[in-house]
Parts: sequence; structure tokens; C-alpha cells
Amino acid sequence: MPRIIQICLFYFLLLWLGSMLLIGNALCLPLLLTSRKFREPIVQQLISAVFRIFLRGAESCNLMHLDLKDLDYLNGQRRMLLVSNHPSMIDVFLIISRVRRSICLMKASIGANIFLGVGAYLAGYVSNRRTDVMIRNASSAVTNGNLLLIFPEGTRTTQQPVNTIKPGAALISKRSEAALQTIIIVTNSAYLSKGWPIFRPPIFPLIYRAKLGDKFLYSGSNAQTTNQLQAYFENSMTSSIDPKIKI
Repeated sequence: MPRIIQICLFYFLLLWLGSMLLIGNALCLPLLLTSRKFREPIVQQLISAVFRIFLRGAESCNLMHLDLKDLDYLNGQRRMLLVSNHPSMIDVFLIISRVRRSICLMKASIGANIFLGVGAYLAGYVSNRRTDVMIRNASSAVTNGNLLLIFPEGTRTTQQPVNTIKPGAALISKRSEAALQTIIIVTNSAYLSKGWPIFRPPIFPLIYRAKLGDKFLYSGSNAQTTNQLQAYFENSMTSSIDPKIKI
């Protein structure tokens, strides 16, 4: 496919995604009048559906090739932390598109995002605005049965294969007495990695693979559990961004 057509499709898909998110926010606003117990599962599944539709559209246009089937195992699982490496901003789309009932530990700035803020609030996502409140709310959400997606590097990967793992995941695991299910994401492109703006087109097709890794239980102390996660991610891949990956 000629590069110019790929770029036109790329911008069309971004416009399509933005439209779906804005329309979804408007349609979900009446759910503010309902209880959290009622609305959160509905909005979680709606967000998953929007992400899934977008990614399928990108695949249909041959702009992406995805291998995410491992994540389907997590559907039906409850009360667990999903602990993933974070090479790019699209990682949350990849995981939530397949794990229909999950919430995410998110940056506080997303709460004010016109495209994502309303849905994130209605779905019960946990803000990182204040560390103590974040830990308390995240632990409560997991204790209540949720799957909580967390990127323990704290930001997108800048030091391959992973940045230094932060202790938040271990602390939430301890307080909620929940397992840590690792997820390994690899891609062939630095698109939406740290410093890459969303509107700058990459080389296509983009390839993303997400595999389930080992499951860990809280072990001994926050430091020990965090070190186990660090060692596991470092030993599981040489780099999360590898241009040599083939379809």
C-alpha cells in the first residue's frame, strides 16, 4: 500500500477514535445518576468495546498486526493486579480491548482529558493524584474483585528493557492480598513511546504482541516483591521495542 494512503488512513482512524470517545462520553453521562455498582461494569465493557473496534479497524486497514489472544484468559478472572511493561501509550488500549472487565491506574491528568476523562471516572479508574489516596483506592478496588491494570514503571519505558519498577504494585498487592499477573508487551515501533506525539505517523504496519507472564504473590516485603518483578521483566526480554519483529 502506498505510504500516502497509509497516512490518510492513519489520520482517519485517529479522527474515528476521537469521535467514538466523544460520543461515548455523551451517551454515558446519564449514568452519573446511577450507583457505582451499576454503572462501572457497563462503562468498563463499553470502553473495552471502543478500543477493540478501533484496533480491529487498524488491523483491517493493514496498519497494525496484533497478537493479543493470550489476554483472553483474563476474562472471568477477578481480584488481581495486571502488571505490564509500558513501551508505548497504546498499551492500555491493547490490554483493555481484550480484558473486558478491568480498570486502570491512571495519571491524574487523564481526569481532565475531554476524550478519556468521563469514561475513566464512570468506569471506576483510579487516579494517581495523591499517592496515599491512590494506594487506598486501588487496594479497595482490587479487594472488591476488580482486575486492576498497573504499569509499575510509572511512565513509558525509556531504559530498555524496563525502567526501574516502583513499589506501588507490591504495596497494593499486600493490602489487597491479591496476586500480580505479569504481562509482557513487545512491538516493532517506537510509536507513542516517550516523546512521540500521537499525530506523527510511524512506519506501518505496527506490530504488537502481548503475552501473559508469570504470576507472583506478595513475598516478604515491598522491596523483595518489587525486586522479583524487576528481575522477571529484565530476564523476559532484551528490549520491548524491536524493529526486527516480523508478522
